Amino acid sequence: MTRQRRVILAELQRSACHPTAAQVYRSVRERIPRISLGTIYRNLDVLSKAGLIQKLELAGIEKRFDGTTENHYHVRWVSCGRVEDVSVNELPPVESTIQGMSDYEIVAYRLEYIGICPECRKRRGSSQRKKPLESGKEESSGTERIED
Repeated sequence: MTRQRRVILAELQRSACHPTAAQVYRSVRERIPRISLGTIYRNLDVLSKAGLIQKLELAGIEKRFDGTTENHYHVRWVSCGRVEDVSVNELPPVESTIQGMSDYEIVAYRLEYIGICPECRKRRGSSQRKKPLESGKEESSGTERIED
């Protein structure tokens, strides 16, 4: 594995924020100042195809990357654009149900929760929880802002 890939992989494995390629680029440049954004994209693609990282293609935002490769769940905060891991102990046996209904073999899955983080709820003055998709539409600020 090249030094560039090792550094990118190490950055993703220590990050909890599911960074975008641009965020990975800024972080890696501290260790490899002459690396280009194009090199970051190519290496993220190689690492993803090799199964060493996850490429998160979440609805409505640019791709994020995750150094944790085992199946787990994410929550995407629509107001601030952050993505976080979610610990869920029990879900309905969807995988076995799908496999029982067809000859398909499930090899991986992704589950994305969408919500508004506590900080954004406080900023907008709403401490009251709303039901998801209450109005039939997903809430969005129109722009996705990423914070580290």
